Amino acid sequence: MKGYNLVVFSIIFPFQKYILMKKLFFSFAAMILGVVAFAQSTYDNRDAFNPTFYTFPGNEFRSGSGEPGPKYWQNRADYKINATLDTVNNSVSGDVEISYTNNSPDNLKFIWLQVDQNIYRKDSRATATTPPSGGRFATAKYTDGDVVKSISVEYDGKTFTPKYNVTDTRMQVWLQDALKSSGGKLKIKINYQFSVPEYGTDRMGRLKTKNGWIYEIAQWFPRLCVYDDVQGWNTLPYLGAGEFYLEYGDIEFNITAPGNLILVGSGELTNPQDCFTPEQLKRLDQAKNSDKTVMIRSDKEVTDPNSRPKAANITWKFKINNTRDAAWAASKAFVYDAAKINLPSGKKSLAASAYPVESIKKDGWQRSTEMVKATIEFYSKNFYEYPWPVATNVAGIVGGMEYPGIVFCSSGESGAGLWGVEDHEFGHNWFPMIVGSNERKYAWMDEGFNTYINNLSTAAFNNGEFNEQSFFNDPTSPFMIKYTFGDKMDGLFNIPEVIQAQNLGVAAYLKPAMMLDALRNAVLGKDRFDAAFREYIQRWAYKHPTPWDFFRTMENVAGEDLGWFWKAWVLNAWKFDVAVKDVSYIKNKAENGAQITIQLLDKMPMPVNVLIKETNGKEQRISLPVEIWQRGSEWTFNVNTTSEIKEVTLDPDKLLPDYNRDNNTWKKKTP
Repeated sequence: MKGYNLVVFSIIFPFQKYILMKKLFFSFAAMILGVVAFAQSTYDNRDAFNPTFYTFPGNEFRSGSGEPGPKYWQNRADYKINATLDTVNNSVSGDVEISYTNNSPDNLKFIWLQVDQNIYRKDSRATATTPPSGGRFATAKYTDGDVVKSISVEYDGKTFTPKYNVTDTRMQVWLQDALKSSGGKLKIKINYQFSVPEYGTDRMGRLKTKNGWIYEIAQWFPRLCVYDDVQGWNTLPYLGAGEFYLEYGDIEFNITAPGNLILVGSGELTNPQDCFTPEQLKRLDQAKNSDKTVMIRSDKEVTDPNSRPKAANITWKFKINNTRDAAWAASKAFVYDAAKINLPSGKKSLAASAYPVESIKKDGWQRSTEMVKATIEFYSKNFYEYPWPVATNVAGIVGGMEYPGIVFCSSGESGAGLWGVEDHEFGHNWFPMIVGSNERKYAWMDEGFNTYINNLSTAAFNNGEFNEQSFFNDPTSPFMIKYTFGDKMDGLFNIPEVIQAQNLGVAAYLKPAMMLDALRNAVLGKDRFDAAFREYIQRWAYKHPTPWDFFRTMENVAGEDLGWFWKAWVLNAWKFDVAVKDVSYIKNKAENGAQITIQLLDKMPMPVNVLIKETNGKEQRISLPVEIWQRGSEWTFNVNTTSEIKEVTLDPDKLLPDYNRDNNTWKKKTP
């Protein structure tokens, strides 16, 4: 019947048919245009919510829940080092005894070590891959790198001189007999020497002050490469931007230096009676019980010979346990002060600072120990207790670099700059010194996580004294969003050397911190996020997590499938852009309720909060979960209204990284 009427209509009313077809054409054209507008969205719901985000299951080494599995293992490296600082030739020489334990299920025919000083050789890969313009990780003056004078191996009751190959910043040592699995032990003894570069890729170096050189010494002994269940030996070369991946163990190190120098180092000084004057020892004891900074050696005492023991040379003995590294600093120019750190368990640690007199200025380094104390206490209370007996901040040529129990910061910093760099570098004692991720591959897992916790500590320090000036103060400003998610920005899932130098601050630091902030405030909520994040730290303290261990832990503890989130933020460089597309009323009457259509214009899905304002003054908020985007790029929802809608705003609290906020608001047109 329907077809019949249409035929009759087409014969009897040809003109009306023309008019009708014309209307249908323009309606169809409008529909096509609408489809074209809709097609401008690049969002693909099937890609975003693909169910096979995890392409491999958990196993006995790494559980599907994100925990270390029942057979998780990692190898161990303990070090005993005797070294001498030569201030005439600016060199370090010494010997290291490495006790290496193979806990893996594999017999090892050879081992790999890192010899990082080779980065400063003229023929290093880092030198060859540094652009002519230079940069933070460029080498200004070359050295001979790590000069290995002798090497021996003790294994299974035999001592022998092994064959070894040095390839750039790695050294392969071949064994006569394979090191047995599941607990096999050997000792390696290496005698070595290197020249201290004046500027060591912003990781170490020496600074000349009016009262003498400041030496900041790091990457200063051969260290074991990590052998793990993920890829076996991890032997990426040290090129500058990528940092470190190291085994845990205990490190004892003795440094012999001229007696007029003060040394500070990772861990505990075990012979203070040999290193300080009786008066300084008294002041140190006072500092261990004082919440206020106590001066151990004042600026007025720096040039006083009586502020040092009467000895031509002093051997400083340090020990740090359950650590992946150690570093130290030395100078006759040091002002030295300290104060007590109160830890949640009731234990005490010591905050200390070593700096030249030039660093004393308004809000200068005389406030450093106050800042160190606040940083360590905040992170210990909120995340995981600080494990080492001392936390020392050293002023020198290094702009900012972290090591267990000790950090190097620029001697010229003060105020917000000093707080920011000190807080950031000590935050690294949690990521990656406690949670031992692979910095050489995944900068976002240490720099980004650290930047996230820095934001929290900065807000807390001294009632937010420096909060307005912090690096992370306004990450969702339009400028920062455009920069962070711009087409020229590198994604998170790249090794540091692949990330363009100008993008490293965003891709490794800011964007992953923004990611965690969005996950906490816009997806999981504070309670679920905080519980999961703390559990991640607890699970992987002194272990080697991968990104997938982090993903699985956050999902399992929070009880949320987040494959879509990791895919958008970490594995891809997707943008988020949501818009209000349409507002209409049911049966054209506001009192019947309204229908609002929103559209996702780019690839990243996120949950959305909506603020609706009516002309009668009524306001309401609607929270839409991320699942609204599972079926496509548009979502229409009903709103109970009692008058016309005056304004609709998406993400009114600006919790989301919306690339274009201009389309977030719809306003009622006025006649």
